[in-house]
Amino acid sequence: MSHTTSSNSALVSALVELQRLKRLDRTGWSLRGLPAGTESVAAHSFGVSVTAMLLADELVSKGIHIDVEQLLRMAILHDWAEARVGDMPRTAATYFGAEARKAAESAALADMVQCLKNRARYQSLHESYEERKSLEARLVKAADVIDLLVQVLAFERAGARGLDEFWEVAKSGDFKLEGDAQKLIQDLLAALLEERRNIVATTHVL
Repeated sequence: MSHTTSSNSALVSALVELQRLKRLDRTGWSLRGLPAGTESVAAHSFGVSVTAMLLADELVSKGIHIDVEQLLRMAILHDWAEARVGDMPRTAATYFGAEARKAAESAALADMVQCLKNRARYQSLHESYEERKSLEARLVKAADVIDLLVQVLAFERAGARGLDEFWEVAKSGDFKLEGDAQKLIQDLLAALLEERRNIVATTHVL
């Protein structure tokens, strides 16, 4: 087998495995009674990528330097490991421990990309995200939470209830950001909470 054929085979294998994320349900919704197919991990990753891009564009317009390519790569691959370890809900993570979860996901990601030419880069991006080593990583984490809350808001507008706990992160989340970046995230979270209060108020009126 030629080197090119072997490289292409590795790419195909990786792409086939990553297809699982399109069908892998976000377990947090399932545990709260929402039907199968409510949101996949891949759908969430799309939302995180879009959110991260918009956040970056806002900050770049203010003169803040952001490596947008790095940020988008990180957003796209931050949940790749779930193709092997599944989407662990917060309740399960409490029992396993944060470090055990990180170790499992890092090992899974490493195995998934081991045959790819750029495996070291993918692993480095994943590690940076997990450790919040850069402004880009911290923005992706903020985008991860914002996308979650936008999804909760959409569900509640459609009539879903019993999702109050998800809003706690909007009040207590610390993304280790400073200056304009911190203000942008705080303002977005405040706007989401205001939208949520409007839904609650309308529900009580009805």
